[in-house]
Amino acid sequence: MQGYQLTFFTQQDRHHGSQTLAEWLLQEARRIGIGGATMIAASEGFGRDRRLHAARFFELGEQPVELTMAVSGEEAAKLFARLAEENVRIFYVKVPIEYGTTGEA
Repeated sequence: MQGYQLTFFTQQDRHHGSQTLAEWLLQEARRIGIGGATMIAASEGFGRDRRLHAARFFELGEQPVELTMAVSGEEAAKLFARLAEENVRIFYVKVPIEYGTTGEA
């Protein structure tokens, strides 16, 4: 199948409503019907502000979080429409890909 790899980058301390932004985005992807997504907590990184964001022993709030999924064009459109509806501001990368599953079901 042809589609997109969507990767979103945020921090553990960013929230949307009562959930972390990453959790909210993961649940929205599931609700839309996206087949799967992976959330990865990173040890450190930096953003456009050039400040280092890192997970520290006593403070995990600035821990970088990455959420990646392979989606169809229609699923990508639905997800971006939800982000617009909810006025969510988040950095992303959208790359055209071929995806599928190997082997027999």
